[in-house]
Amino acid sequence: MDGGWIEFNNNALEFFNSPALMEAFVDILVCAVPIWVAVMIGLLIGWSWRPRWTGLVFLGFRSKLRFLWTLPPGLGARRFWLAFTALSAFSLCRGIWSRSRGRSRKLEKSSSAQELVDSASSSAPAAAVQELVVVDDASCGEINPVSGAPDGLSNSVTEKDLEHLLNLLDGKDGEMAWQSMMERSTSNMTYQAWRHEPEMGPTVYRSKTIFEEATPELVRDFFWDDEFRPKWDPMLVYVKILEECPNTGMMIVHWIKKFPFFCSDREYIIGRRIWEGGKTYYCVTKGVPYPSVPRRDKPRRVDLYFSSWVIKPVHSRKGDGQLSACEVMLIHYEDMGIPIDVAKLGVRHGMWGTVKKLHGGFRAYQAARKLEASLSRCALMARITTKISTDEGTDPGRKCLVRKKGLS
Repeated sequence: MDGGWIEFNNNALEFFNSPALMEAFVDILVCAVPIWVAVMIGLLIGWSWRPRWTGLVFLGFRSKLRFLWTLPPGLGARRFWLAFTALSAFSLCRGIWSRSRGRSRKLEKSSSAQELVDSASSSAPAAAVQELVVVDDASCGEINPVSGAPDGLSNSVTEKDLEHLLNLLDGKDGEMAWQSMMERSTSNMTYQAWRHEPEMGPTVYRSKTIFEEATPELVRDFFWDDEFRPKWDPMLVYVKILEECPNTGMMIVHWIKKFPFFCSDREYIIGRRIWEGGKTYYCVTKGVPYPSVPRRDKPRRVDLYFSSWVIKPVHSRKGDGQLSACEVMLIHYEDMGIPIDVAKLGVRHGMWGTVKKLHGGFRAYQAARKLEASLSRCALMARITTKISTDEGTDPGRKCLVRKKGLS
């Protein structure tokens, strides 16, 4: 009994000493309070607008109905209040428990990697640009953030990241099991979505979108064009290009996304690069370290971020045999510091609305490109790619990517 009490005290101290867990607790609390307030306001308004004849029913119980004006009002409301509080507390405790267990497991696995980071940063010159990519064993099915050293473009996004994208698409990272989430279509767009829930780490989402009457080049420019993106993505409120490479097209950009009022905004430092093989484009974007942009309390920095896609032409569903449609296979995961259950709920309810905004934005971009000859700087950078050739490998369903000699 004493051992269990000591373990409880240790877990409580670890919770209060962890800024991430405390912030998640505050986010959940702030998220639940507006719902409670809205429920009570609705009850008060409903009671004030009740029909007059109801007063006759409660005339003999006037003295017993005074507790209706307390908080929360009414016995039924009290039960609803307690049930909602218990549900929120259960979700919060579950998230805290999973985070505490995951943290203890990650400490053991990351100790050796941290030693490599320290040795690399101490032995390398101050002006050198280096990066250490921490890759877990594929059998674990886990995704760890990329840790690096100084600022710069060199090795921010490499062939290892491209290989990671292909492994996720093929489901080879720990024999990933995908759960179907959605399958919808419109007159000129088809969308499918899946998710994979690893034992540790954020949920991984995979989607397949087919745009009718679209070219891979236009879709590539659309996803890369940060100047046009705020027109269809209302969450993006700040964009800045930090660095770019005219030889490889690699970029480092700074994003700030606006979250709902009950959550703090999120900040992203994203490295991105495009590989090209035939008519297929492999677009890789991920979170990268960048000490020149210091961390702040708000907006909160998102370190673990990976959002990449493969764009290629496909046959139209019209059945005319023409490659007039474009397929986009997306892999996305990030750790926003929100409990996993809450994040999954938000994604599930907001997915189709986001897809419709994206599709509407693409059609608007398509129309704008027909009228305007000039391209934004981001769209121009999207045309600078690393050329690769695709050869059939021995692994079925998988292609071996070979870099062309003499090309960057």
